[in-house]
Parts: sequence; structure tokens; C-alpha cells
Amino acid sequence: MIMVAKAVEPKRVMEFDNLPEGCIANVLSFTTPRDASALSVVSSSFRSAAQSDLVWERFLPSDYLSILSQSQFPHLSSKKDLFFHLCHKPLLVDSGKKSFALDKKYGKKCYMLSARSLSIVWGDSPRYWRWISLPDTRFSEVAELVSVCWLEIRGWINTAMLSEDTMYGAYLVYKPSLMGRSYGFDYQPVEVTVGIAGESDPPKRTVYLDAEKPQGQSMRQIIPRRSRRRYRLMADVEEPAPLPPPPSPEPSVESVPNCKGGSECPKKRDDGWWEIELGEFFNKGCEDREMEMAVYEVKSGDWKGGLVVQGIEIRSKFNPINSIKSN
Repeated sequence: MIMVAKAVEPKRVMEFDNLPEGCIANVLSFTTPRDASALSVVSSSFRSAAQSDLVWERFLPSDYLSILSQSQFPHLSSKKDLFFHLCHKPLLVDSGKKSFALDKKYGKKCYMLSARSLSIVWGDSPRYWRWISLPDTRFSEVAELVSVCWLEIRGWINTAMLSEDTMYGAYLVYKPSLMGRSYGFDYQPVEVTVGIAGESDPPKRTVYLDAEKPQGQSMRQIIPRRSRRRYRLMADVEEPAPLPPPPSPEPSVESVPNCKGGSECPKKRDDGWWEIELGEFFNKGCEDREMEMAVYEVKSGDWKGGLVVQGIEIRSKFNPINSIKSN
């Protein structure tokens, strides 16, 4: 019996490469974009199957046609071209208030909320924030922080817009102002949270926004402060009286904590902007929830300024910083 089995077995063996192209394409569609691209070099049959619309249609989100309908989009010859176009060229949606992209490794949905779609305390007051246009941003406007003592930025996204069963991270995308000088952030950390809107106690952590000196031992900038009692009031009740531009900072013996490039410090992106992680959340199943992200420093009463905010990006955690670039 053993000798018969050995004689019959070779006749039952069939090389996978001899399968019909449609069958190989169907198998590849159950892998990932990264795996399909890697397997395309196995043989000519795999290479041909890996170009199939059947494969790349499966990697695109099920609602991609609805997303594309929100913006003018160039005609592309194949679903593979469409997939990689969305990986490298974020698409403006929601009347230009958000951008949509795909993670090129796994095809997960990624969004950036523009500064205009965020809630910025005193954001409409030119004394504290001004709206400008820059050539290296996805959006028509970005918010430049002039000077505030109460910093509070919030954004929201519906989890039904995101990929299911995926760990996401939220990141504030910003950089120093055109003058190249920011103040009030090199020593003073800010608080950040990510959690379900309406929850009483979302996870809270502190981070540093100073994009120029996060790892050095630079001196704290001394910026005059006004009475703190006024700023303990709710920020949306009244604006503080305008303050003259701060004088040149004076040195202090207090130094910036050494971040060593940890998660509490900003990281520079390939597009020239900086980002700081606000937190993470797992988007389970098809639950329809509203995630709230916040950045605030409302306790010290110190004046802060000199940053430009592009928005808040929400992307899958295994997606590297530089895999999605601005237009």
C-alpha cells in the first residue's frame, strides 16, 4: 500500500502556476496589496493575474465609487492604477474639508481633517489666528496661530467612514510659521486625547509641539502672562483682551525635557510638515461611533504662538509616516 501511494502521488501533484489565470487572480484577491505585488514576480502567470481588475477591485474599499463621486477624479485605465493613485495622491472630499487616501500596504482608509473642519477656540479672531494659503498643503487654507493663552483644537470623525477591525492613530499635522519662530511650546507640554465623543474620561497624555528643539536642551522662553483668573473661565464665553507682541525671550535655567524622539515628541514627515500622535483607537466591526480628538493647553496661562496647523490625520497604525504624501 505504501508503494502504491508513492507511485500515485506524483500524478496528483499539480503546479500552482498551471492553474487558469482567473483562478490565480481570485486567490491573490484574498491576500493584501503588498502580498499581491510581491507575488507578481513569481512567474509570468502570477504577474498577469496580479494586474487583474478582479484583484484590485477587492483591495479598494466597498464604497470607493461613492467617495470618488465627491471630487473630480482623472480617468484611470485599471483598478490597480486607481488604487496606487489614491495611495500617493490624497483626494479632496467633503467640499475640500477632508482628504481621503489609502494605505498602500493593506488598503486601509485614511483621512485628514482640514483645519477648517476643526473646532479651534478663537479661530475666527484675526488677533489670535489667521487663515493663510500655502503651496505645500492639501487644502486651500491652513490656520496660523498668532498668539493665544488658551489653546484648544478639536476634531471629530465617524468611525463608519473608516476600515473595519483596524487600529487607527490620530496625528496633528503642523509646522512652524513662515517666520520660523514659535514660542510657548519648547518647555510647556500640551494635553491630547482620543476617545468616543461624550465619554467622561478619554485617555489623556501630554506631548511637546516644539518642532525645532524637541530633543535639545534649549532654554525656556519667558513670555509675559496676564492674570490667570480670567483664563480659568470657559474659552467660548469671551475673548481675552488683545496683547501686544511678546518681547524677545529671555533665557532661563529651566531646560526642555529630553524627548529622545519618543512618541511624546513631534516627527518630521517627507512632505516637510511635522506630526505628533494624539492617541489611537481600534475601529471594531461596523460600529457607528463618533471619535473625538483634542489638543489643548489651558492651564498655564502662558502665551503661545508661531505654529501653522494643516489638520488632523487619521490613519492605520501600521502605516509608516511617509507612505502618504500631500498633493
